[in-house]
Amino acid sequence: MTSPPAYEYTVFRLCKDDTLATTAQRYKQLRLRALSVAPASFSSTYEIEAGILEDGWASRLASDGKETFICAATPIHQTSNAASHDDRQGNGMEESIWVGQLTLRALSPEEFILPEESGQKSPTFITTNGEEEERGEELWQMLSLFTLPDHRGRGLGKQLCQEALKYLASYRSSPSRVWVRLMVKPENHATVGLYQSLGFRESGKCTLAEALVANGDAELLPEDVSGEKYSSRSGLIMMLEFSR
Repeated sequence: MTSPPAYEYTVFRLCKDDTLATTAQRYKQLRLRALSVAPASFSSTYEIEAGILEDGWASRLASDGKETFICAATPIHQTSNAASHDDRQGNGMEESIWVGQLTLRALSPEEFILPEESGQKSPTFITTNGEEEERGEELWQMLSLFTLPDHRGRGLGKQLCQEALKYLASYRSSPSRVWVRLMVKPENHATVGLYQSLGFRESGKCTLAEALVANGDAELLPEDVSGEKYSSRSGLIMMLEFSR
Protein backbone atom coordinates (compact mmCIF):
# COMPACT_ATOMS: atom_id res chain seq x y z
CA MET A 1 0.00 0.00 0.00
CA THR A 2 1.31 3.43 -0.93
CA SER A 3 1.64 5.71 2.07
CA PRO A 4 0.11 9.19 1.84
CA PRO A 5 2.51 11.99 0.92
CA ALA A 6 4.26 13.77 3.78
CA TYR A 7 4.21 17.54 3.88
CA GLU A 8 5.97 20.44 5.49
CA TYR A 9 3.44 23.07 6.55
CA THR A 10 4.00 26.81 6.64
CA VAL A 11 1.57 29.42 7.94
CA PHE A 12 1.90 33.05 6.86
CA ARG A 13 0.01 36.31 6.36
CA LEU A 14 -0.68 37.39 2.80
CA CYS A 15 1.24 40.54 1.95
CA LYS A 16 -0.61 43.42 0.30
CA ASP A 17 2.10 44.19 -2.25
CA ASP A 18 2.82 43.73 -5.95
CA THR A 19 2.44 39.95 -5.60
CA LEU A 20 -1.24 40.33 -4.76
CA ALA A 21 -2.51 39.53 -8.26
CA THR A 22 -0.75 36.16 -8.14
CA THR A 23 -1.72 35.34 -4.58
CA ALA A 24 -5.33 36.33 -5.30
CA GLN A 25 -5.53 33.57 -7.91
CA ARG A 26 -4.29 31.00 -5.43
CA TYR A 27 -6.64 32.29 -2.75
CA LYS A 28 -9.54 32.03 -5.19
CA GLN A 29 -8.71 28.38 -5.91
CA LEU A 30 -8.52 27.54 -2.20
CA ARG A 31 -11.69 29.44 -1.32
CA LEU A 32 -13.78 27.89 -4.10
CA ARG A 33 -12.53 24.42 -3.27
CA ALA A 34 -13.39 24.96 0.38
CA LEU A 35 -16.88 26.15 -0.53
CA SER A 36 -17.39 23.08 -2.71
CA VAL A 37 -16.20 20.44 -0.23
CA ALA A 38 -17.64 21.95 2.96
CA PRO A 39 -20.51 24.31 2.09
CA ALA A 40 -21.96 24.11 5.61
CA SER A 41 -18.80 25.71 7.03
CA PHE A 42 -19.42 29.05 5.35
CA SER A 43 -22.16 31.66 5.22
CA SER A 44 -21.42 32.29 1.53
CA THR A 45 -21.84 29.75 -1.30
CA TYR A 46 -19.78 28.42 -4.18
CA GLU A 47 -22.31 29.81 -6.68
CA ILE A 48 -22.00 33.33 -5.27
CA GLU A 49 -18.22 33.44 -5.13
CA ALA A 50 -17.61 31.66 -8.43
CA GLY A 51 -19.18 34.73 -10.03
CA ILE A 52 -16.67 37.17 -8.53
CA LEU A 53 -14.56 38.84 -11.23
CA GLU A 54 -10.79 38.37 -11.20
CA ASP A 55 -10.02 41.85 -9.87
CA GLY A 56 -12.64 41.32 -7.19
CA TRP A 57 -10.50 38.65 -5.53
CA ALA A 58 -7.51 40.98 -5.33
CA SER A 59 -9.71 43.77 -3.99
CA ARG A 60 -11.04 41.43 -1.32
CA LEU A 61 -7.52 40.64 -0.09
CA ALA A 62 -6.31 44.24 -0.34
CA SER A 63 -9.19 45.86 1.52
CA ASP A 64 -8.31 47.93 4.58
CA GLY A 65 -8.97 46.30 7.90
CA LYS A 66 -8.77 42.76 6.58
CA GLU A 67 -5.87 40.35 7.04
CA THR A 68 -5.72 36.89 5.46
CA PHE A 69 -3.61 34.00 6.73
CA ILE A 70 -2.73 30.93 4.68
CA CYS A 71 -1.44 27.46 5.47
CA ALA A 72 0.65 26.03 2.63
CA ALA A 73 1.74 22.40 2.28
CA THR A 74 4.98 21.48 0.53
CA PRO A 75 5.69 17.79 -0.22
CA ILE A 76 8.73 16.70 1.77
CA HIS A 77 10.62 15.60 -1.34
CA GLN A 78 10.49 19.21 -2.58
CA THR A 79 11.72 20.89 0.56
CA SER A 80 15.40 20.23 -0.12
CA ASN A 81 15.14 22.32 -3.27
CA ALA A 82 12.65 24.82 -1.93
CA ALA A 83 13.35 28.47 -1.31
CA SER A 84 13.78 29.91 2.15
CA HIS A 85 10.75 30.58 4.34
CA ASP A 86 10.89 34.33 3.60
CA ASP A 87 11.18 33.72 -0.14
CA ARG A 88 8.22 31.34 -0.07
CA GLN A 89 6.15 33.99 1.66
CA GLY A 90 7.07 36.56 -0.92
CA ASN A 91 6.36 34.50 -4.04
CA GLY A 92 3.23 32.75 -2.79
CA MET A 93 5.06 29.43 -2.25
CA GLU A 94 4.73 28.41 -5.87
CA GLU A 95 6.00 24.87 -5.25
CA SER A 96 3.37 24.24 -2.57
CA ILE A 97 -0.38 23.90 -2.34
CA TRP A 98 -2.59 26.07 -0.17
CA VAL A 99 -4.64 23.97 2.23
CA GLY A 100 -6.00 26.30 4.90
CA GLN A 101 -7.06 29.85 5.57
CA LEU A 102 -8.21 32.27 8.25
CA THR A 103 -9.35 35.89 8.05
CA LEU A 104 -9.26 38.78 10.50
CA ARG A 105 -11.64 41.71 10.01
CA ALA A 106 -11.24 44.97 11.91
CA LEU A 107 -14.47 46.25 13.45
CA SER A 108 -15.65 49.67 14.47
CA PRO A 109 -17.45 49.94 17.84
CA GLU A 110 -20.74 50.25 15.95
CA GLU A 111 -20.04 47.00 14.11
CA PHE A 112 -18.96 45.26 17.29
CA ILE A 113 -21.83 46.22 19.60
CA LEU A 114 -24.75 43.78 19.80
CA PRO A 115 -28.16 44.05 21.49
CA GLU A 116 -28.22 43.61 25.25
CA GLU A 117 -30.06 40.29 24.91
CA SER A 118 -26.97 38.81 23.24
CA GLY A 119 -25.18 38.82 26.58
CA GLN A 120 -22.03 40.21 24.96
CA LYS A 121 -20.32 43.08 26.71
CA SER A 122 -19.65 46.28 24.80
CA PRO A 123 -16.30 47.98 24.22
CA THR A 124 -15.28 50.81 26.51
CA PHE A 125 -14.61 54.39 25.58
CA ILE A 126 -12.14 56.88 26.98
CA THR A 127 -13.33 60.48 27.17
CA THR A 128 -10.72 63.13 26.42
CA ASN A 129 -11.04 66.92 26.53
CA GLY A 130 -14.47 66.55 28.03
CA GLU A 131 -16.09 65.73 24.69
CA GLU A 132 -14.01 63.57 22.39
CA GLU A 133 -14.37 59.82 22.85
CA GLU A 134 -11.69 57.32 21.91
CA ARG A 135 -12.07 53.58 21.64
CA GLY A 136 -10.57 51.74 24.57
CA GLU A 137 -9.95 48.49 22.70
CA GLU A 138 -8.89 47.42 19.23
CA LEU A 139 -11.68 45.21 17.91
CA TRP A 140 -11.38 42.29 15.48
CA GLN A 141 -13.60 39.54 14.13
CA MET A 142 -11.97 36.16 13.41
CA LEU A 143 -13.68 34.22 10.63
CA SER A 144 -13.39 31.73 7.78
CA LEU A 145 -11.10 29.28 9.56
CA PHE A 146 -10.87 26.25 7.29
CA THR A 147 -8.52 23.38 6.45
CA LEU A 148 -9.00 21.05 3.49
CA PRO A 149 -10.17 17.58 4.63
CA ASP A 150 -7.03 15.74 3.47
CA HIS A 151 -4.90 17.88 5.78
CA ARG A 152 -6.97 17.83 8.95
CA GLY A 153 -5.84 16.27 12.20
CA ARG A 154 -2.44 17.97 12.09
CA GLY A 155 -3.19 21.02 14.23
CA LEU A 156 -3.17 23.37 11.24
CA GLY A 157 -6.26 25.27 12.36
CA LYS A 158 -4.59 26.05 15.65
CA GLN A 159 -1.43 27.17 13.86
CA LEU A 160 -3.46 29.54 11.69
CA CYS A 161 -5.12 31.04 14.76
CA GLN A 162 -1.80 31.37 16.57
CA GLU A 163 -0.22 33.16 13.60
CA ALA A 164 -3.14 35.58 13.41
CA LEU A 165 -3.04 36.33 17.13
CA LYS A 166 0.74 36.76 17.02
CA TYR A 167 0.28 39.32 14.25
CA LEU A 168 -2.31 41.27 16.25
CA ALA A 169 -0.06 41.30 19.30
CA SER A 170 2.96 42.65 17.46
CA TYR A 171 2.03 44.73 14.40
CA ARG A 172 1.62 47.88 16.51
CA SER A 173 1.66 48.88 20.18
CA SER A 174 -1.50 50.98 20.55
CA PRO A 175 -4.28 50.58 21.60
CA SER A 176 -2.83 48.39 24.30
CA ARG A 177 -5.98 46.29 24.71
CA VAL A 178 -7.21 43.96 21.96
CA TRP A 179 -10.51 42.08 21.73
CA VAL A 180 -10.85 39.26 19.20
CA ARG A 181 -14.36 37.91 18.67
CA LEU A 182 -15.69 34.97 16.72
CA MET A 183 -19.09 33.38 16.20
CA VAL A 184 -19.47 29.62 15.88
CA LYS A 185 -22.12 26.92 15.93
CA PRO A 186 -22.15 25.50 19.49
CA GLU A 187 -22.68 21.96 18.23
CA ASN A 188 -19.30 22.10 16.48
CA HIS A 189 -17.57 20.77 19.59
CA ALA A 190 -14.14 20.26 18.00
CA THR A 191 -13.99 23.87 16.80
CA VAL A 192 -15.24 25.24 20.11
CA GLY A 193 -12.60 23.16 21.90
CA LEU A 194 -9.89 24.52 19.60
CA TYR A 195 -10.83 28.11 20.39
CA GLN A 196 -11.02 27.36 24.11
CA SER A 197 -7.49 25.94 23.98
CA LEU A 198 -6.34 29.30 22.60
CA GLY A 199 -7.94 31.22 25.46
CA PHE A 200 -11.28 32.18 23.89
CA ARG A 201 -14.20 32.18 26.30
CA GLU A 202 -17.95 32.05 25.75
CA SER A 203 -19.35 35.58 25.91
CA GLY A 204 -22.89 35.45 24.58
CA LYS A 205 -25.25 34.23 21.89
CA CYS A 206 -25.76 35.66 18.40
CA THR A 207 -28.22 35.36 15.54
CA LEU A 208 -27.27 34.31 12.03
CA ALA A 209 -28.06 37.83 10.84
CA GLU A 210 -25.64 39.32 13.38
CA ALA A 211 -22.95 36.82 12.41
CA LEU A 212 -23.26 37.63 8.72
CA VAL A 213 -22.96 41.37 9.39
CA ALA A 214 -19.98 40.89 11.71
CA ASN A 215 -18.22 38.75 9.12
CA GLY A 216 -18.74 41.36 6.40
CA ASP A 217 -21.39 39.35 4.55
CA ALA A 218 -24.40 41.61 5.09
CA GLU A 219 -25.14 41.46 1.36
CA LEU A 220 -26.11 37.80 1.82
CA LEU A 221 -29.03 38.74 4.07
CA PRO A 222 -32.57 38.68 2.66
CA GLU A 223 -34.76 41.76 3.03
CA ASP A 224 -36.76 40.04 5.76
CA VAL A 225 -34.62 38.66 8.58
CA SER A 226 -37.46 38.15 11.06
CA GLY A 227 -37.70 34.40 10.43
CA GLU A 228 -36.27 31.92 12.91
CA LYS A 229 -33.31 31.05 10.66
CA TYR A 230 -31.91 34.57 10.91
CA SER A 231 -33.31 35.76 14.25
CA SER A 232 -32.85 32.74 16.53
CA ARG A 233 -30.12 33.48 19.07
CA SER A 234 -28.44 30.10 18.68
CA GLY A 235 -24.88 30.98 17.64
CA LEU A 236 -22.09 31.00 20.21
CA ILE A 237 -20.04 34.17 20.69
CA MET A 238 -16.49 33.60 21.90
CA MET A 239 -13.97 36.28 22.79
CA LEU A 240 -10.29 36.57 23.56
CA GLU A 241 -8.94 39.64 25.33
CA PHE A 242 -5.25 40.43 25.67
CA SER A 243 -2.87 43.33 26.19
CA ARG A 244 0.07 44.21 23.99
